[in-house]
Amino acid sequence: MSTAASARNGTWRNWGGNVSARPAREVTPASVEELAAAVRKAAEDGLRVKAVGTGHSFTSIAATDGVLIRPQLLTGIRNIDRDAMTVTVEAGTPLKRLNMALAREGLSLTNMGDIMEQTVSGATSTGTHGTGRESGSIAAQIRGLELVTADGSVLSCSEKENPEVFAAARIGLGALGVVTAITFAVEPIFLLTAREEPMSFDKVTSAFDELWAENEHFEFYWFPHTGSTNTKRNNRSAGPEKPVPQLQGWFEDEFLSNGVFQVAQWVGRAAPGTIPSIARISSKALSARTYTDIPYKVFTSPRRVRFVEMEYAVPREAVVETLRELKAAVERSGLRVSFPVEVRTAPADDITLSTASGRDSAYIAVHMVKGTPYQAYFTAAERIFTAHEGRPHWGKVHTRDAEYFDAVYPRFGEFTALRDRLDPDRRFQNDYLRRVLGA
Repeated sequence: MSTAASARNGTWRNWGGNVSARPAREVTPASVEELAAAVRKAAEDGLRVKAVGTGHSFTSIAATDGVLIRPQLLTGIRNIDRDAMTVTVEAGTPLKRLNMALAREGLSLTNMGDIMEQTVSGATSTGTHGTGRESGSIAAQIRGLELVTADGSVLSCSEKENPEVFAAARIGLGALGVVTAITFAVEPIFLLTAREEPMSFDKVTSAFDELWAENEHFEFYWFPHTGSTNTKRNNRSAGPEKPVPQLQGWFEDEFLSNGVFQVAQWVGRAAPGTIPSIARISSKALSARTYTDIPYKVFTSPRRVRFVEMEYAVPREAVVETLRELKAAVERSGLRVSFPVEVRTAPADDITLSTASGRDSAYIAVHMVKGTPYQAYFTAAERIFTAHEGRPHWGKVHTRDAEYFDAVYPRFGEFTALRDRLDPDRRFQNDYLRRVLGA
């Protein structure tokens, strides 16, 4: 229960604790046929349908007062095709299980986000991503999709089969149907060398283009109220494997990054005036380190401190200016921000509503610890992001609507037209989709 969303007394809550819903009923189908039957039954009863993964979205994208479909029995690998180098996996499979199963088979995804608790369908439907110069989001690695549409039929799509559905459904927001299986491109497992080191805010922003160009995967965290960042570069390596020693890993990744960080958040909540001092100490706590390991052990890390998050994709060439404006806004405002700001990149892709659709993108993510008021900070950040034609992550806090998206997504109308065709009665509608896609 710790990582997943929870349901008590018929109320569903997301991981961040900022969204709740009371579905009329919950269904846990054990097969695609059972899922299709649940959708047809919902239509007979005049109920809307939403599938939910582990509830890692901070928006109400999965909330419903109708039928809540939980896919935890639809898990596991259906098929590995070593000639095509693809793996087909059931929609409810957690990324963690997929990554570990692939590693046992000597295979890996090319890129991944930093959390692997989500289900594959939840992560891809909202556009979850890591960082990469040439490799895109998890959804950009999809080669085929199977989904149950509003009339209860099962539709398969790929570049060759129903290509217009494939273009949109890889990041479908749950608006086009319930995803039941995903086929991902995979490759032989490889090693990554990670180099983590502190760097000043001024240095990382002035050298950002070079750092991006010289590394396959570059990201950094800036600690508000300081001029300090922690940078991470991941590049493919010929080896040898040199993982973080177990005790050091526990100390840095669990004790410092989760345990001490959690205590610092509690202190900051109780006494906001101490946050700048805590930030200065935190930014110096993590020292430089280099290690080499298989991809999921480098890309992903445990996240035990609960938070609420807003993240926007801006054009990559605008990221430094956007970040400098954010830093100036925090310094001007009297806000006390105890959580680092995360910066990552992705290449342009061809997915209709991908935050990187048609443009090279950089992501800026702002966080607040669960339970602290985040509105003032997020509102200030959002004003800056939208001034740069930012596109919010579909699963993270934002206040944008269909009119805004129509302006920042050139193919927005293509998506809504497909939705009109696949779900004319809005079986998969909820308040969030009404706002972001229009009625």
